[in-house]
Amino acid sequence: MAPKKKRTTAVKTKEESKASEPSSDGDDAQEEPPKRRKRAEKPEEKKKTSPPSTSSTYIHWLMKSEPERRIENGVDVKFGIEDLKALPNQTSCWDGVRNYQARNFMRDMKVGQQAFFYHSNCKEPGIAGIMKIVKEAYDDHTQFDKKDVHYDPSSKPENPKWSMVDVKFERMTKRFIPLAELKKYHLKHKNNGGPLRNMALFTRARLSVQPLTTEEFDFVMSLEDADET
Repeated sequence: MAPKKKRTTAVKTKEESKASEPSSDGDDAQEEPPKRRKRAEKPEEKKKTSPPSTSSTYIHWLMKSEPERRIENGVDVKFGIEDLKALPNQTSCWDGVRNYQARNFMRDMKVGQQAFFYHSNCKEPGIAGIMKIVKEAYDDHTQFDKKDVHYDPSSKPENPKWSMVDVKFERMTKRFIPLAELKKYHLKHKNNGGPLRNMALFTRARLSVQPLTTEEFDFVMSLEDADET
């Protein structure tokens, strides 16, 4: 996917109607744009109880963000793993998710669970590092901020639609694991029943927040020490 896409359209807030369309093309498919801004955790957030989500056995995740400069409504939405690493306490809120299924996955997250930091919408998409969930789902304040690119006028403080979690940088992966390599294994495993046969990166490619089975997570971790072939 070419870098620095010129895009002048407003933030899409209707993607919930397209929650997840099956695809086998990974980042080649249209996905919910992982719109992020470089910001530290906002202090003294007003805490609200999020509606309960469906129970899940997932304990590992993949979360997409854009590591290359892209201007949207006058704001640079670039946020790569190096940006997270550079923040105070190497911690940030993960705001701007505007897809109901992705939001529900964040509501399922628990403190201490791990997530892959995935670089998306860039020259070479793929897994760049590992982060940890350090605060469970709470209201995403950007939905109420009229100056924010993630503002949603249909969301009201008394009944907020969108949630976010806080994440903390844990470490870089020993090597960058590109989408092309993951796709190769996905296609191979579809035929032989391997660990990545149903990986959401390919079966639910639209989502910027995706669940991983323990089998999938462990297999991807094993690729750190393998030479790309």
